[in-house]
Amino acid sequence: MTTAPGKIIGIMGGGQLGRMLAQAAAELGYRCHIYAPAGDNPAFAVAAEATVADYSDGEALAAFAAKVDVVTYEFENIPVEAVELLAAIRPVFPDARALGVTQDRMAEKDFITAAGGRTAPYAAVDTVRDAEAAMAKFGLPLVLKTRRFGYDGKGQVIVREAAALGDAVAKLGTTGLIAEGFVSFERELSVVLARGQDGAIAAYPLVENRHVDHILDETIAPAEASPELLQKAEAVARAIIAELKYVGVLAVEMFVTGDGIIVNELAPRVHNSGHWTMDACAVGQFEQHIRAICGLPLGDPRPHSRAVMKNLLGDDIGRWAEFLGEPGLCFHNYGKAEPRPGRKMGHVTRLTPFGI
Repeated sequence: MTTAPGKIIGIMGGGQLGRMLAQAAAELGYRCHIYAPAGDNPAFAVAAEATVADYSDGEALAAFAAKVDVVTYEFENIPVEAVELLAAIRPVFPDARALGVTQDRMAEKDFITAAGGRTAPYAAVDTVRDAEAAMAKFGLPLVLKTRRFGYDGKGQVIVREAAALGDAVAKLGTTGLIAEGFVSFERELSVVLARGQDGAIAAYPLVENRHVDHILDETIAPAEASPELLQKAEAVARAIIAELKYVGVLAVEMFVTGDGIIVNELAPRVHNSGHWTMDACAVGQFEQHIRAICGLPLGDPRPHSRAVMKNLLGDDIGRWAEFLGEPGLCFHNYGKAEPRPGRKMGHVTRLTPFGI
């Protein structure tokens, strides 16, 4: 199904990812209609139309769907029920199945394993007794996480002493948790790739991600890695996106360990570790996502430059004049109203053309 330029793309979510999707869509000749609850929604500033309503408002969702030609979303915490309602009226990519799998850490790990990927050892936790059984099986440290709605280090606790286990379960809630064996890893890598409606897949090069306080600080692209590691990482990502029958851009986050690659998690959307592609590739991840959901040919993911992407958190955005004066730097301001500590306000990408 092709959604031709000139049509309207509906985007669920009004944050920076929705904003950059709308900007990319405009470059291809589309208009965008953003749907988001009330709040600081920087995507509204670059969209043709906006609906302010809750994701559980069935009447508002139906009215929104009637005004657009295809729907996508900018983050994975939208209720599956909302996507199913929209999908009964208009095509939605990625689909509700993909969203459901990636929203739940247990379902996600089950899926990755079935698709041939390796994960950390894991078990469902609904009681303190479940957590104790996981600790006995996996040892310490033990990572406890909520199965849903966790990001940037939120919704998880590392338990290093047996005596702290009960408090960790109480902090996160006594049901709907997952326990993971602690993975001692050398580096965190990710593959951002896209799959079109026709099944074609285009993968950006493997990148290395460096975090500070559980928030992505820098992405180095391409990652330095052996040919074997590069091949394995891309093969795992391709197998996952194909098995999921996914349409759009997907990020596959991985750990490099002493005995190979462990898949950490999936992100069913354009991803922070793919922001460098906006400046270092002919077709960046946001345009690639629009191409995929609209049934257009996927673009060439090969970079023309090495890149280091750095997030701007909180008051970092106030250094805009300094960034704009730096040669070889690309500056992106998300247009958010209030800088807060740890809040992603923008990013910069430093480019070095290949051959230099």
